[in-house]
Amino acid sequence: MNFIYSKFTQLINQFPIPTKFVLPNKQVIATSQQIPKLIIIFHTQMSLIHLLNRQIGVIGSDFVEGKIDIKGSMRDVMACATSLINVNKSSPYVTPKIQWLANKIRYIKSQMQHTLGKDAEQIAHHYDVSDDFYNLWLDPMRVYSCAYYANMDYSLAEAQQAKLDLICRKLDLHTGERFLDIGAGWGGLLLWAAKHYGVKATGITLSKNQHAYVNQLISDQGLQDRVQMLLCDYRTLKLPKFDKIASVGMFEHVGHANMVDYFTILRKLLKPGGLFLNHGITTGGTDNNKMGYGMGGFIEKYIFPGGELIHISDVMKTLTISGLEALDVENLRPHYAKTLWAWSDSLEYQLDKARELTNEQTIKAYRLYLAGSAMCFEQGWISLYQVLGANPDHLLDSYPETNRLIGAQSDYPFSRDYIYNQTTSRH
Repeated sequence: MNFIYSKFTQLINQFPIPTKFVLPNKQVIATSQQIPKLIIIFHTQMSLIHLLNRQIGVIGSDFVEGKIDIKGSMRDVMACATSLINVNKSSPYVTPKIQWLANKIRYIKSQMQHTLGKDAEQIAHHYDVSDDFYNLWLDPMRVYSCAYYANMDYSLAEAQQAKLDLICRKLDLHTGERFLDIGAGWGGLLLWAAKHYGVKATGITLSKNQHAYVNQLISDQGLQDRVQMLLCDYRTLKLPKFDKIASVGMFEHVGHANMVDYFTILRKLLKPGGLFLNHGITTGGTDNNKMGYGMGGFIEKYIFPGGELIHISDVMKTLTISGLEALDVENLRPHYAKTLWAWSDSLEYQLDKARELTNEQTIKAYRLYLAGSAMCFEQGWISLYQVLGANPDHLLDSYPETNRLIGAQSDYPFSRDYIYNQTTSRH
């Protein structure tokens, strides 16, 4: 046991934050003589071993399950977690030793996890926790995806509005166009596009809470004539083709095995020459679908069961196999780090209110999830890409009055001024 304590002392001396540890035998160890900014109390010997092994995700589970108590800010906790991962300049990407076998197992597991029934259960597990709980730390429109800090001084609400408008501009939305929002959440993009760009908008979700909430908003705002929110899976959607499609923060739930089918369905739902935008989290490594050091396992267990990440190169590959054409790719990784810290800080500030809305285990899990995800985006271990693309079907008969092909060039401008110079907006 003295050996464990000796190794433990060597490890924590690398912590960048003054920290006090209370061990299971009540022994107290401090990393410096400064007043501690963090206090970590261990109730079991196994938690010490988890720390020695730098099993970040398992340590997180110990915290959620009460085997460890932590007093201090989540920002300081993540600074220490980063130091544990970087102690040997090791990467958190998981690259299997027997890659072909690991990929086969991953594919089979992905198929099993992403049936229609399983996906509905997994979405309910996450999004139907409590609308009021999410409302504590999201912006007033409850936009639960990466914001866009076009101005670094933006508030979270301003940055989310900037993101919604960025998506609408990238899609070059026009009045009267049919617009589909796959995984529409609490309706932020759906209603923004309808009110500010005059589209006829359809949103879909698997969350009963979100479905009820958005339909109430549609009714309250008198938008029933041009906005609808459906409770259904994208794989079962039977509607006429859309001019524009957005999928924001949804394809992380699709699964590696279903990715080609996912983009194929998007193409079939999209008119020839129509634009789509896929906004989603990707992994930093090319051969893994979750974070190492147990962090991916933590997310799987407590937050996103069935969630899978792929690399941006795989996004581009599967998109192309599906018959779509990529037109523009933008990395918003630092924007998501800033977004997540805004969410984390807001939750930390309102922990007492959170305890009135949900159980302590859920709160602990989300505290680690939000701050830990911010850390991972800061470090580049995961990323966020917006991919704008088109359905390049060459069908002259679709628009005979224009007497030209609708396809690879279609209506997509040669310059991106229409996106970033708002004075050129054509809606």
